[in-house]
Amino acid sequence: MTKKYTFHLSGMHCNACVLLTENVTSELPGIISAKSNLSDQSIEIEGDFGSKTDEEVAAELTAVLKPHGYTVPANSTSANNSTNTSDGVTNSARNKWSEFKIAIPIALGFAILFMLLQKLGIVNWVDATEISYGTAFIIGIVASLSSCMAVVGGLLLSMSATFAKENDKVKPQIMFHAGRLVSFFVLGGVIGAIGSAFTLSATATFVLSILIGLVMLILGINLLDVFHWTKKLQPSMPKFLGKHAFGIAKLNHTLTPLIVGIATFFLPCGFTQSMQLYTLSTGSFLAGALTMFSFALGTLPILALVSFSSFSIRNSSRSGIFFKTAGLIVIMFALFNIFNIINI
Repeated sequence: MTKKYTFHLSGMHCNACVLLTENVTSELPGIISAKSNLSDQSIEIEGDFGSKTDEEVAAELTAVLKPHGYTVPANSTSANNSTNTSDGVTNSARNKWSEFKIAIPIALGFAILFMLLQKLGIVNWVDATEISYGTAFIIGIVASLSSCMAVVGGLLLSMSATFAKENDKVKPQIMFHAGRLVSFFVLGGVIGAIGSAFTLSATATFVLSILIGLVMLILGINLLDVFHWTKKLQPSMPKFLGKHAFGIAKLNHTLTPLIVGIATFFLPCGFTQSMQLYTLSTGSFLAGALTMFSFALGTLPILALVSFSSFSIRNSSRSGIFFKTAGLIVIMFALFNIFNIINI
């Protein structure tokens, strides 16, 4: 007999989390469907669970989701069991706010370093209308440390598991990263070239720059994981694109890693989308190509660690600090850009 449960799911920050949790959970035996909800951080599952209790179902979900940084708390609410403990919620909230004691000094230190690099002309902190390649590279680093890269990491793990069965570990990883870098260069150039077909007025440029700043601001607030109402405001690529990418990752074909690397250009990462918006405004194939390539290059070190080791920020006990630090940096970046554009 089929049952339907709705569990609270901790660790969700963005639409990439929705895609990843649904994909991983739907592979469990007996589950017919899985649907995650970012706004209230929950997952609804339907399937045949036999005589398993609510707690056993929750434990099974946690077992497959924990490697990706998500958990179903012990006090989680299900359709058949609405128990909750206010103390658990209070402690969780208290822990989230206490992480700012470490995150704020680190973010301020990063901001000071960024400003020093700006003085040297390497990066550009306060001009969203002309993002330098150095800035795009650093945004890539921040993106790779955020939960928005969770879906890319999930693809890597899925693909690695497929090829590990044949003891082929290194070549697929190299092909994946090569495909990712090449696709970001080529497709970034295509977006830039498309932008050249349109002559943006001063007003259009202003609106596009503000939009980029707002997208970054929403991303940063979501990473703080304290204001859940902003999660529903985050734009994303159509979900079916990401689902197809996960389907490709499970194919055991020589060119699969290359294709999956290319597919990451279309995944629901807000950072990628904000850079794509900016690339459109460049109106140049070369400028667009180099911007997106620099961004992808910034994500490479952390993704390479994910590929060739068990490294995972999401599984770290300090993951909350990582995400809050990244969120504060992104918020500062967004606010500086918005204030500069409107000349406050």
